[in-house]
Amino acid sequence: MLQQQNSITSIYLAEDDEDDSTLFLEVFSEIHPEIAVNVSEDGQQLLDHLHETMWDKPQIIFLDINMPLKNGFECLKEIRSSSCFDSIKIVMFSTSSSKLHIELCYKLGADLYAVKPGPFQEVREIIKDIMTVDWGKTERNRSEFLLSANKMSIV
Repeated sequence: MLQQQNSITSIYLAEDDEDDSTLFLEVFSEIHPEIAVNVSEDGQQLLDHLHETMWDKPQIIFLDINMPLKNGFECLKEIRSSSCFDSIKIVMFSTSSSKLHIELCYKLGADLYAVKPGPFQEVREIIKDIMTVDWGKTERNRSEFLLSANKMSIV
Protein backbone atom coordinates (compact mmCIF):
# COMPACT_ATOMS: atom_id res chain seq x y z
CA MET A 1 0.00 0.00 0.00
CA LEU A 2 2.89 2.42 0.61
CA GLN A 3 4.40 4.02 -2.48
CA GLN A 4 5.72 7.41 -3.55
CA GLN A 5 2.98 10.03 -3.76
CA ASN A 6 3.52 13.29 -5.61
CA SER A 7 0.10 14.50 -6.78
CA ILE A 8 -1.17 15.94 -3.49
CA THR A 9 -1.42 19.74 -3.56
CA SER A 10 -3.87 20.45 -0.74
CA ILE A 11 -4.80 18.84 2.55
CA TYR A 12 -7.09 19.78 5.41
CA LEU A 13 -6.55 19.21 9.12
CA ALA A 14 -9.55 19.21 11.45
CA GLU A 15 -8.04 19.38 14.94
CA ASP A 16 -9.22 21.25 18.02
CA ASP A 17 -6.09 20.77 20.13
CA GLU A 18 -3.75 23.70 19.47
CA ASP A 19 -0.60 21.78 20.46
CA ASP A 20 -1.46 18.86 18.16
CA SER A 21 -2.30 21.24 15.33
CA THR A 22 0.95 23.17 15.76
CA LEU A 23 3.00 19.97 15.84
CA PHE A 24 1.24 18.66 12.72
CA LEU A 25 1.88 21.92 10.85
CA GLU A 26 5.55 21.99 11.90
CA VAL A 27 6.09 18.43 10.75
CA PHE A 28 4.16 18.93 7.55
CA SER A 29 5.96 22.12 6.58
CA GLU A 30 9.27 20.33 7.14
CA ILE A 31 8.53 17.30 4.96
CA HIS A 32 6.07 18.77 2.42
CA PRO A 33 6.41 22.58 2.27
CA GLU A 34 4.90 22.56 -1.23
CA ILE A 35 1.50 21.29 -0.03
CA ALA A 36 -1.12 23.76 1.16
CA VAL A 37 -2.57 22.92 4.58
CA ASN A 38 -5.87 24.37 5.79
CA VAL A 39 -6.89 23.93 9.42
CA SER A 40 -10.19 24.03 11.28
CA GLU A 41 -10.66 23.88 15.03
CA ASP A 42 -13.95 22.01 14.98
CA GLY A 43 -15.97 19.68 12.81
CA GLN A 44 -18.58 22.23 11.80
CA GLN A 45 -15.90 24.60 10.52
CA LEU A 46 -14.50 21.77 8.38
CA LEU A 47 -17.91 20.96 6.89
CA ASP A 48 -18.67 24.63 6.24
CA HIS A 49 -15.34 25.01 4.44
CA LEU A 50 -15.95 21.94 2.27
CA HIS A 51 -19.40 23.13 1.22
CA GLU A 52 -18.22 26.70 0.56
CA THR A 53 -15.21 25.68 -1.55
CA MET A 54 -16.59 22.82 -3.63
CA TRP A 55 -14.32 23.79 -6.53
CA ASP A 56 -11.17 23.62 -4.40
CA LYS A 57 -11.46 20.40 -2.41
CA PRO A 58 -8.47 19.00 -0.54
CA GLN A 59 -7.17 15.63 -1.67
CA ILE A 60 -6.78 14.43 1.93
CA ILE A 61 -8.50 15.33 5.20
CA PHE A 62 -6.79 14.51 8.48
CA LEU A 63 -9.71 14.24 10.88
CA ASP A 64 -9.55 14.14 14.67
CA ILE A 65 -12.35 12.33 16.51
CA ASN A 66 -12.87 14.45 19.63
CA MET A 67 -13.81 17.95 18.47
CA PRO A 68 -16.45 20.49 19.48
CA LEU A 69 -19.67 21.20 17.57
CA LYS A 70 -19.34 18.11 15.34
CA ASN A 71 -17.04 15.26 16.22
CA GLY A 72 -14.97 13.28 13.75
CA PHE A 73 -17.53 10.48 13.44
CA GLU A 74 -20.28 12.97 12.53
CA CYS A 75 -18.01 14.72 10.02
CA LEU A 76 -16.93 11.45 8.45
CA LYS A 77 -20.53 10.29 8.10
CA GLU A 78 -21.64 13.60 6.55
CA ILE A 79 -18.70 13.78 4.13
CA ARG A 80 -19.21 10.19 2.98
CA SER A 81 -22.96 10.76 2.51
CA SER A 82 -22.28 13.23 -0.31
CA SER A 83 -20.95 11.87 -3.60
CA CYS A 84 -19.33 15.23 -4.41
CA PHE A 85 -16.70 14.39 -1.78
CA ASP A 86 -15.98 10.84 -2.96
CA SER A 87 -12.55 11.78 -4.28
CA ILE A 88 -11.36 13.07 -0.88
CA LYS A 89 -9.31 10.60 1.12
CA ILE A 90 -10.02 10.72 4.84
CA VAL A 91 -7.39 9.82 7.40
CA MET A 92 -8.69 9.60 10.95
CA PHE A 93 -5.90 11.10 13.05
CA SER A 94 -6.66 10.48 16.70
CA THR A 95 -5.05 9.62 20.02
CA SER A 96 -7.69 6.92 20.46
CA SER A 97 -6.60 3.37 19.77
CA SER A 98 -10.01 1.98 20.74
CA LYS A 99 -10.97 -0.95 18.53
CA LEU A 100 -14.58 0.33 18.62
CA HIS A 101 -13.49 3.73 17.27
CA ILE A 102 -11.30 2.14 14.61
CA GLU A 103 -14.05 -0.23 13.47
CA LEU A 104 -16.66 2.55 13.39
CA CYS A 105 -14.37 4.75 11.28
CA TYR A 106 -13.84 1.90 8.83
CA LYS A 107 -17.60 1.29 8.59
CA LEU A 108 -18.27 5.00 8.07
CA GLY A 109 -15.84 5.11 5.15
CA ALA A 110 -12.50 6.42 6.40
CA ASP A 111 -9.58 5.44 4.17
CA LEU A 112 -7.00 5.11 6.93
CA TYR A 113 -6.87 5.35 10.72
CA ALA A 114 -3.68 6.74 12.24
CA VAL A 115 -3.05 6.73 15.97
CA LYS A 116 -1.33 10.00 16.89
CA PRO A 117 2.04 9.34 18.45
CA GLY A 118 3.51 11.73 20.99
CA PRO A 119 7.12 12.55 20.09
CA PHE A 120 7.94 14.83 17.14
CA GLN A 121 9.97 12.16 15.33
CA GLU A 122 7.13 9.61 15.51
CA VAL A 123 4.61 12.17 14.24
CA ARG A 124 7.03 12.94 11.41
CA GLU A 125 7.35 9.25 10.48
CA ILE A 126 3.63 8.54 10.56
CA ILE A 127 2.85 11.58 8.37
CA LYS A 128 5.61 10.54 5.96
CA ASP A 129 4.05 7.06 5.78
CA ILE A 130 0.60 8.49 5.10
CA MET A 131 1.90 10.82 2.41
CA THR A 132 3.59 7.95 0.56
CA VAL A 133 0.32 6.09 0.04
CA ASP A 134 -0.48 5.99 -3.67
CA TRP A 135 -4.17 6.77 -3.28
CA GLY A 136 -4.80 6.42 -7.01
CA LYS A 137 -3.75 2.78 -7.00
CA THR A 138 -4.85 1.79 -3.52
CA GLU A 139 -8.28 0.55 -2.52
CA ARG A 140 -9.54 0.65 1.05
CA ASN A 141 -8.11 -2.40 2.71
CA ARG A 142 -9.08 -3.56 6.20
CA SER A 143 -5.72 -5.27 6.72
CA GLU A 144 -3.88 -1.97 6.16
CA PHE A 145 -6.44 0.39 7.69
CA LEU A 146 -4.70 1.05 11.01
CA LEU A 147 -1.43 2.96 11.04
CA SER A 148 0.40 3.52 14.29
CA ALA A 149 3.97 4.16 15.36
CA ASN A 150 4.42 0.42 14.75
CA LYS A 151 3.40 0.88 11.07
CA MET A 152 0.50 -0.82 9.33
CA SER A 153 -1.44 -3.42 11.24
CA ILE A 154 -4.60 -5.45 10.97
CA VAL A 155 -7.76 -4.22 12.68
